[in-house]
Amino acid sequence: MNTTEKFDLEDRLTKFAVMISNLVESLPNTLSGKYLAGQLIRSGISPALNYGEAKSAESPNDFIHKLKIALKELRETFIALKIIKQKRYEKVVVLTDQSIKECNELICIFVKCIQTAEQNKKKT
Repeated sequence: MNTTEKFDLEDRLTKFAVMISNLVESLPNTLSGKYLAGQLIRSGISPALNYGEAKSAESPNDFIHKLKIALKELRETFIALKIIKQKRYEKVVVLTDQSIKECNELICIFVKCIQTAEQNKKKT
């Protein structure tokens, strides 16, 4: 019996985007809460959308470029999540911790994807 779960980065990024959306909707309606919500909704959902674009890249360079954009957005999201965690908004503590963990794992995946794509590009 095969117990290994199929890894689908698109599904994982989509779930992360939903997680971020839920977190954003839980932030308080304060000046800082609204600002962080705006930043986080853009940078936290963008990686899923950029990955979709990368899958239709026109060249290896285009593919790598789109992956790098997604990586930059994930890093921005990670910092925003750290700010939210330090701000200690009561309603989002657990969701923030889960989001930080997932964001960090996605950053590691994208770094490796970019490295592999760059190595493959050199071979051709």
